[in-house]
Amino acid sequence: MPAVQQHPDTKILVTGVNGYIGSWIARSLLERGIAVLGAVRSENKGRHLRELFASYEERFQLVQVPDIMVDGAFDEAVLDVDGVIHTASPVVLTAVDPGEVIGPAMKGTLGLLTSVAKFGTNVQRVVVTSSCTAVFHFPSEPTVFSETDWNEQAVKEVEEKGSNASFAAKYCASKTLAEKAAWDFFNESKGTLPWDLTVINPPNVHGPFINEVPNPQSLGYATNEWYNIVVRGDMSAEDMTSKGHCWVDVRDLAEAHIRALFVDAAGGERIIVSAGPYVWQDWLDVANSLAMQSRRLPVGVPGAGAGAQYLMSYDTGKQERIFGLGFRTKADTARDVLNQFAHLGW
Repeated sequence: MPAVQQHPDTKILVTGVNGYIGSWIARSLLERGIAVLGAVRSENKGRHLRELFASYEERFQLVQVPDIMVDGAFDEAVLDVDGVIHTASPVVLTAVDPGEVIGPAMKGTLGLLTSVAKFGTNVQRVVVTSSCTAVFHFPSEPTVFSETDWNEQAVKEVEEKGSNASFAAKYCASKTLAEKAAWDFFNESKGTLPWDLTVINPPNVHGPFINEVPNPQSLGYATNEWYNIVVRGDMSAEDMTSKGHCWVDVRDLAEAHIRALFVDAAGGERIIVSAGPYVWQDWLDVANSLAMQSRRLPVGVPGAGAGAQYLMSYDTGKQERIFGLGFRTKADTARDVLNQFAHLGW
């Protein structure tokens, strides 16, 4: 199915626009001259972005969606937009009952798709932000995952252990089940829908932020982890040479979402967007090589990450074929993040 067609009045709805990823997506769209309707829970949640994007005037607007779990929450928001990027996904960090994590993720996504199906008469494509936590499982030997893989391991743990499952399993299961629900909805209805679906699966997302973050404790999970390990040194030297994952810069991820809207071949596809694997020592070595900090950074065991055996990585052939993204290097990302932290006095 054809992608979103750009014209002078193209408008894209971005849910979770005040979040780490959503704010960069909005900025990237606005820089291309594309109007953005950003969904936020309250006027207060949108105040920072109104100021940040003031120069774009009427091309940036906000719509309040107080509770995305309410039936019809997005009915009005989808009325006059040409495409939708759905980044909003509530996470209940204190949840004991798995349903408190899984329910909101599934209902928020399905509620949006239902609203688009009923009222999004101009919508040509919906892009949903999922996660590589919906793709991988924790392997016992080095494994390369692809878009054909699903994190059934987490779902099984939650089914078997219920409230006693780890929070990581509950979170991963929520991502897996929410994405599966989105695909089920689309596949059951696609013969009658004038729009198609693309899902983006990123691993850990690093890089500078433009959303409102008053202190390091308010950083999102992956960025807070980067700060605690690379700046504060809150990890043992042994763990830094064995623990890690894969990553992507938030600005490259934003670009992937935009290409997902406008590239025909992205329709109906699940696409992993990853710049590659790492162990934490890699980031420490890069950060210290920049020689730009007035503060002393932890060093770990310099060079000890070289030749590390990465337990998991991703086949990014589909991304390369459809998007052709070029990724920022660790040095690019580390330099920008450290400069931002230094400017903020963190």
